[in-house]
Amino acid sequence: MFSILRKPRAFLPKVIAGLSTLWLAACDPVGMQAPTTGTNTGTTVPVALLVPSGSGNAGDEVLARALKQAADLAISDLDGVKIDLRVYNTGGNPQLAAQAATKAVDEGAKIILGPVYAASANAVGLAVANRGVNVLAFSNNTEIAGGNVFVLGPTFPNTANRLVSYASRQGKRRILIAHEDTTAGQAGANAIATAISRSGGTLAGKAPYPFSQDGVVRAAPGIAAQAKSGTVDAIFMTADTAGALPLLTQLLPEQGVDPQTVKFVGLTRWDIPPATLALPGVQGGWFALPDPNLNQQYQSRYQAAFGEAPHPISGLAYDGIAAIGALVKSGHANALSREALTQGAGFVGVNGIFRLRGDGTNERGLAVAEVRNNAVVVIDPAPRSFGGAGF
Repeated sequence: MFSILRKPRAFLPKVIAGLSTLWLAACDPVGMQAPTTGTNTGTTVPVALLVPSGSGNAGDEVLARALKQAADLAISDLDGVKIDLRVYNTGGNPQLAAQAATKAVDEGAKIILGPVYAASANAVGLAVANRGVNVLAFSNNTEIAGGNVFVLGPTFPNTANRLVSYASRQGKRRILIAHEDTTAGQAGANAIATAISRSGGTLAGKAPYPFSQDGVVRAAPGIAAQAKSGTVDAIFMTADTAGALPLLTQLLPEQGVDPQTVKFVGLTRWDIPPATLALPGVQGGWFALPDPNLNQQYQSRYQAAFGEAPHPISGLAYDGIAAIGALVKSGHANALSREALTQGAGFVGVNGIFRLRGDGTNERGLAVAEVRNNAVVVIDPAPRSFGGAGF
């Protein structure tokens, strides 16, 4: 349970150094486009799944198992498509990941699903770039997207576009960005600023702060002063629940910011862990999340199949298999080509609709939620096709 902090103390324990466990400092982006080899869609299609087993980290082992189970669940749902899923361990290491990818392609893999971490995904893309094989990575780091690498994870630009678009329609057009002075915080702030420009809104300013409790405490009065200037309709925060969010949403109201007038908006999930929803400072705040109904169905099915709750990112493995299955079912020889993967209609996964973009990033149909009385209330449903709300 998060506590409401009344005075500075050691910053929240086990603070995540960034906004997501999947965000790592990017290596050189994969910029080359691989030639496309044909896929015999009438036979079993070999698919490589790269998981972080072997790193010595217990969390990586849990994640690896969850990704494999989610992929198996997706395969069982395919109608008339046969997938030969081959699992390769990366040890959470870029060099080992590249070696595993090379081995997978040598053994006949037509497409690679994974790995998780950005640096490893980048290394994998480089290793197989000239082999005609595309990579559907579980990372959310857009810096490594491009060429033969596509990221499946929820990205900052996609979330920012959804929320800024909704905020603008509600009259919250003058937006102040409050962000950590970290690589991920700056990337999040840039995504929000781009979304504001795209929506025709107004960037009311940027308020960076050091990624420490003392840094947040010292920065809060200045952020509050900007928010109370009369030129701000909303504060868009990059902070997550494991870092500065609890403290920031406490201190700003204490400094006189009225969340009823200046809306608090979050780039990250405010419902993970659920205890965050009980914080007074997040009440009335907005954030984006995948289609709750579809996600709940996935969680129930996964629990019934494997006797445990799914890992939060395991659904990306399901989505990857769902996309592969849909394309293979089309019967085209180039079913797993770059052109096929980026077809505009997109795909349906456990978190709703999604599509892959030509630059290697993705677009996902997200719902907008508000925290009310310690609970999540969807105030703008996730679209069920592209071209709807938020897109």
